[in-house]
Amino acid sequence: MTARIQAVYARPEEVYYSDWVVVDQAMIDRFADVTHDHQYIHVDPEKAVASPFGGTVAHGLLTLSLLPHLRDLTPALALEEIKTGVNVGFDRVRFVHPVRSGSKVRAQWAPVSIEEKAPGTFQCIDDVTVEIGGVKKPAMVATWITRYIF
Repeated sequence: MTARIQAVYARPEEVYYSDWVVVDQAMIDRFADVTHDHQYIHVDPEKAVASPFGGTVAHGLLTLSLLPHLRDLTPALALEEIKTGVNVGFDRVRFVHPVRSGSKVRAQWAPVSIEEKAPGTFQCIDDVTVEIGGVKKPAMVATWITRYIF
Protein backbone atom coordinates (compact mmCIF):
# COMPACT_ATOMS: atom_id res chain seq x y z
CA MET A 1 0.00 0.00 0.00
CA THR A 2 1.22 3.43 -0.78
CA ALA A 3 1.93 6.11 1.73
CA ARG A 4 -0.64 8.24 -0.07
CA ILE A 5 -3.65 6.08 0.78
CA GLN A 6 -2.34 5.54 4.31
CA ALA A 7 -2.15 9.31 4.76
CA VAL A 8 -5.73 9.79 3.55
CA TYR A 9 -7.18 7.26 5.98
CA ALA A 10 -4.92 8.36 8.84
CA ARG A 11 -6.75 11.71 8.88
CA PRO A 12 -10.48 10.93 9.21
CA GLU A 13 -11.17 14.58 10.04
CA GLU A 14 -10.23 15.53 6.47
CA VAL A 15 -12.93 15.90 3.84
CA TYR A 16 -12.25 15.65 0.11
CA TYR A 17 -14.32 16.98 -2.77
CA SER A 18 -14.74 15.80 -6.34
CA ASP A 19 -15.11 18.08 -9.30
CA TRP A 20 -18.66 18.98 -10.32
CA VAL A 21 -20.59 16.86 -12.85
CA VAL A 22 -23.72 18.00 -14.69
CA VAL A 23 -26.64 15.58 -14.59
CA ASP A 24 -28.50 16.52 -17.76
CA GLN A 25 -31.59 15.06 -19.38
CA ALA A 26 -29.55 13.05 -21.86
CA MET A 27 -27.76 11.27 -18.98
CA ILE A 28 -31.08 10.62 -17.24
CA ASP A 29 -32.61 9.25 -20.44
CA ARG A 30 -29.65 6.91 -21.05
CA PHE A 31 -29.91 5.61 -17.49
CA ALA A 32 -33.67 5.07 -17.94
CA ASP A 33 -32.97 3.06 -21.10
CA VAL A 34 -30.38 0.86 -19.38
CA THR A 35 -32.51 0.21 -16.29
CA HIS A 36 -35.89 0.13 -18.08
CA ASP A 37 -37.17 2.71 -15.55
CA HIS A 38 -39.05 5.19 -17.71
CA GLN A 39 -41.24 6.72 -15.02
CA TYR A 40 -42.44 10.13 -16.24
CA ILE A 41 -40.69 12.04 -13.43
CA HIS A 42 -37.42 11.00 -15.07
CA VAL A 43 -38.08 11.08 -18.81
CA ASP A 44 -41.10 13.28 -19.62
CA PRO A 45 -40.19 16.95 -19.08
CA GLU A 46 -43.68 18.20 -20.03
CA LYS A 47 -45.55 15.87 -17.69
CA ALA A 48 -42.95 16.17 -14.90
CA VAL A 49 -43.58 19.93 -14.62
CA ALA A 50 -46.85 19.09 -12.86
CA SER A 51 -45.12 16.65 -10.47
CA PRO A 52 -44.05 17.61 -6.94
CA PHE A 53 -40.54 18.07 -8.36
CA GLY A 54 -41.51 20.72 -10.94
CA GLY A 55 -39.53 18.98 -13.68
CA THR A 56 -37.61 15.83 -14.41
CA VAL A 57 -35.31 14.38 -11.78
CA ALA A 58 -32.50 11.85 -11.90
CA HIS A 59 -33.09 8.35 -10.63
CA GLY A 60 -31.69 7.89 -7.14
CA LEU A 61 -29.78 4.91 -8.46
CA LEU A 62 -28.24 7.13 -11.14
CA THR A 63 -26.88 9.37 -8.40
CA LEU A 64 -25.51 6.31 -6.61
CA SER A 65 -23.97 4.95 -9.81
CA LEU A 66 -22.01 8.17 -10.30
CA LEU A 67 -19.85 7.47 -7.23
CA PRO A 68 -17.00 5.66 -9.04
CA HIS A 69 -16.76 8.51 -11.53
CA LEU A 70 -16.94 11.13 -8.79
CA ARG A 71 -14.18 9.33 -6.90
CA ASP A 72 -12.04 9.46 -10.05
CA LEU A 73 -12.71 13.21 -10.11
CA THR A 74 -11.37 13.65 -6.57
CA PRO A 75 -7.67 14.52 -6.98
CA ALA A 76 -6.77 13.87 -3.33
CA LEU A 77 -8.04 10.28 -3.66
CA ALA A 78 -6.27 9.43 -6.92
CA LEU A 79 -4.61 6.02 -6.65
CA GLU A 80 -2.78 5.55 -9.93
CA GLU A 81 -0.82 2.57 -8.63
CA ILE A 82 -3.79 0.30 -7.90
CA LYS A 83 -4.24 -2.79 -10.03
CA THR A 84 -7.95 -3.22 -9.31
CA GLY A 85 -10.70 -1.50 -7.37
CA VAL A 86 -13.72 -3.57 -6.38
CA ASN A 87 -17.06 -2.30 -5.13
CA VAL A 88 -17.91 -4.36 -2.03
CA GLY A 89 -21.18 -2.60 -1.26
CA PHE A 90 -22.87 -0.10 1.00
CA ASP A 91 -23.72 -0.15 4.67
CA ARG A 92 -26.15 2.72 4.22
CA VAL A 93 -27.67 4.65 1.32
CA ARG A 94 -30.27 7.38 1.63
CA PHE A 95 -31.66 9.56 -1.16
CA VAL A 96 -32.28 12.84 0.63
CA HIS A 97 -33.16 15.35 -2.10
CA PRO A 98 -34.01 14.96 -5.81
CA VAL A 99 -31.46 15.94 -8.44
CA ARG A 100 -33.25 18.07 -11.04
CA SER A 101 -32.22 17.65 -14.65
CA GLY A 102 -29.47 20.16 -15.45
CA SER A 103 -28.14 20.24 -11.89
CA LYS A 104 -24.50 19.83 -11.05
CA VAL A 105 -23.41 17.40 -8.36
CA ARG A 106 -20.19 16.60 -6.56
CA ALA A 107 -19.13 14.10 -3.93
CA GLN A 108 -17.79 14.92 -0.50
CA TRP A 109 -15.67 12.07 0.84
CA ALA A 110 -14.95 11.45 4.52
CA PRO A 111 -12.59 8.48 4.99
CA VAL A 112 -13.72 6.24 7.85
CA SER A 113 -11.31 3.31 7.93
CA ILE A 114 -8.82 1.16 6.10
CA GLU A 115 -8.02 -2.50 6.79
CA GLU A 116 -5.59 -4.88 5.13
CA LYS A 117 -7.63 -7.94 4.10
CA ALA A 118 -4.77 -9.81 2.39
CA PRO A 119 -1.24 -8.84 1.37
CA GLY A 120 -1.65 -5.88 -0.99
CA THR A 121 -5.46 -5.81 -0.64
CA PHE A 122 -7.06 -3.08 1.43
CA GLN A 123 -10.69 -2.46 2.30
CA CYS A 124 -11.64 1.19 2.63
CA ILE A 125 -14.82 2.57 4.13
CA ASP A 126 -15.93 6.09 3.23
CA ASP A 127 -18.87 8.24 4.21
CA VAL A 128 -19.97 9.94 1.01
CA THR A 129 -22.32 12.86 0.55
CA VAL A 130 -23.43 13.85 -2.93
CA GLU A 131 -24.09 17.58 -2.98
CA ILE A 132 -26.23 19.50 -5.45
CA GLY A 133 -25.00 22.89 -6.62
CA GLY A 134 -27.11 25.66 -5.08
CA VAL A 135 -29.18 23.30 -2.88
CA LYS A 136 -28.74 23.07 0.90
CA LYS A 137 -29.82 19.45 1.27
CA PRO A 138 -27.61 16.72 -0.16
CA ALA A 139 -28.87 14.49 -2.92
CA MET A 140 -27.60 11.36 -1.22
CA VAL A 141 -25.63 10.09 1.74
CA ALA A 142 -23.96 6.69 1.86
CA THR A 143 -21.34 4.57 3.56
CA TRP A 144 -19.36 2.88 0.79
CA ILE A 145 -17.05 -0.10 1.11
CA THR A 146 -14.35 -0.58 -1.55
CA ARG A 147 -11.38 -2.94 -1.88
CA TYR A 148 -8.19 -1.91 -3.61
CA ILE A 149 -5.58 -4.36 -4.85
CA PHE A 150 -2.08 -2.94 -5.21
